[in-house]
This record gives sequence, structure tokens and C-alpha cells, in this order.
Amino acid sequence: MVTTDAGTTRLEAELAALAGSVPDPELPVLTLGELGVVRGVRMHEDGHAEVTLTPTYTGCPAIEAMSADIERALTGHGIPEVRVTTVLAPAWSTDDISAEGRRKLAEFGIAPPRPHAAGGPVPLTLSVRCPNCGSTDTELLSRFSSTACKALRRCTACREPFDHFKEL
Repeated sequence: MVTTDAGTTRLEAELAALAGSVPDPELPVLTLGELGVVRGVRMHEDGHAEVTLTPTYTGCPAIEAMSADIERALTGHGIPEVRVTTVLAPAWSTDDISAEGRRKLAEFGIAPPRPHAAGGPVPLTLSVRCPNCGSTDTELLSRFSSTACKALRRCTACREPFDHFKEL
């Protein structure tokens, strides 16, 4: 079996990329890879693939749909048996969202979460930039939006409502 520098085989890397290309069921503008929830793929000697997946929060209802979509993608690629294992540690953080994922969120009209400072405190005040006009003069309308991960805000400059992906 050919391995890459990280000890991952080429097949495992290919399957991880395939699993990562699956759209998020709640935010289909993002892939699971861009969201940062696919932690890895391992091929076992008996021929089954194990995908490790971390939910955005414990009890996330989308985890079942994510798992089923990953299973379909990998079995469609010729892997006869796929097992998706949910892992809670290390916990997912909004810092796991890729730069491309953040760009896509903004382009889709959702204010992306701000990255945390490495090792520093999380700011208590929030200045959220409007994805429509760029103003930071926004107000919170509701702590929850269409999903528990998002808050509903409105820009006081352009008056447009928008979702904000909350920092975790």
C-alpha cells in the first residue's frame, strides 16, 4: 500500500477529499471539508472505510444526513462498506471553517464567524460585518436563525436582514 508523507495512503487521501466534497445538508453552499467536520478516513484490512466526523455541536441533527451522504459518496466510488464514526474530541470550532468556506458564506449572504486569536481570549463584544454592504453597524434581531449555529441580524445602514454564523 502506497502511503503519503503523513502516513495516509493515497486511497485514504482520495476518499477524504471525496468525503470532504459532500455538501453540508444545512448550508449546501459549503462542503463538509470547507466546514471542517471531516476529520479523516482510514481503510481497514477487511476492506471497509472508516470516516471520522465531528459535528458542529453535540446533538447536531444534521450529523445523520452528513453520515448518509458520505456513505453514498464513498460506496458510489466503489468502496463496498463505509462506516462513519462521530468523534467529539477535539471539538469542532468555527476556526475549522476554511478560508474558502468563509468566502462562500459571505458570498451567500451569511456573515462568516471571525477567527479566534490563537491562545487569546474570545472577544465579548461583537462587531459583525454586513455581507451585503460591508457595514459593521448591525443589530441582533434573534440569537437563533434557521439553525442553532446562526443568529439573525440586520444592517442598520442598508436595512437588510442577514444570518451570522456564530463563533464557537
